Amino acid sequence: MIETERLLLKEINESYVNDILKIRSNEIINQYVQRVSPKNNYDALQFILTIKERTKSNQTFYWGISLKDQLNLIGTICLWNFSEDRTVAEVGYELLPDFHNKGIMSEALKAVINFAFNNLFLKEIVAMTHRYNDNSKKLLLKHNFVLEEERIDEGFPDNLVFSLKNDGYNSKSLQ
Repeated sequence: MIETERLLLKEINESYVNDILKIRSNEIINQYVQRVSPKNNYDALQFILTIKERTKSNQTFYWGISLKDQLNLIGTICLWNFSEDRTVAEVGYELLPDFHNKGIMSEALKAVINFAFNNLFLKEIVAMTHRYNDNSKKLLLKHNFVLEEERIDEGFPDNLVFSLKNDGYNSKSLQ
């Protein structure tokens, strides 16, 4: 678990089926994401079991985001798609629309960047986001990610690729 000023980033388990269904089937979140959304609790449970397996084998680090004073998840954030030498990973995130523009994902991303660089010793974090997802682009730029115009997200021509290199990354500069 990772704790921030307002948030808990916690392991996702079967008790969060309803929250995962609500998050991953949300039309506003999914307008910029190409994926098969869960249609019911069974689909959400299958997703959770897959994530638990991938987490156990260190293929991914996946957290549910909740406010400290609430049990339910309002979003997720993960590190996945590690390079073979485990020096680069992709960050992914999603947040229920009711919680947009409150600094919540910024707080969660800052904590995950610190974890990635200080605990996993990654050299680079990449993020793929849809060219029209202005909130995501603003979030990444705020956290010093750089648009890599020459890089392409294979199979997703509408995505932009951003990266953050661990060359003296300083989370203090993100106030």
